[in-house]
Amino acid sequence: MSGEPAFVVLMRVHLHFPEVGSLKGKRAELNRVKAHLRERCGAAVAEVAHHDTWQRSTIVCALVGDSTVGDRADGLERFIESRCPDGCSFERDLLSLNDIRG
Repeated sequence: MSGEPAFVVLMRVHLHFPEVGSLKGKRAELNRVKAHLRERCGAAVAEVAHHDTWQRSTIVCALVGDSTVGDRADGLERFIESRCPDGCSFERDLLSLNDIRG
């Protein structure tokens, strides 16, 4: 077994899109956010709640890496806050492989 550090960041992100007036508009905005998180931040992203609500969404993001993964998570939060300055909140956990194994 190897001793390299391995970490995962799991984030639940609650989003509010006050300017969106339709489900189609929310989908377009959410798809842009998710694409950026995947392509630029290297995150796995899934919408987990509020699928049929116009102005709300809850997504889960996962990042994996070494001890710098927390810094990447900080960048992910800054990006989301810049896109949704009036309506986002985060729940975040940083776990090591040892934490997960118990």
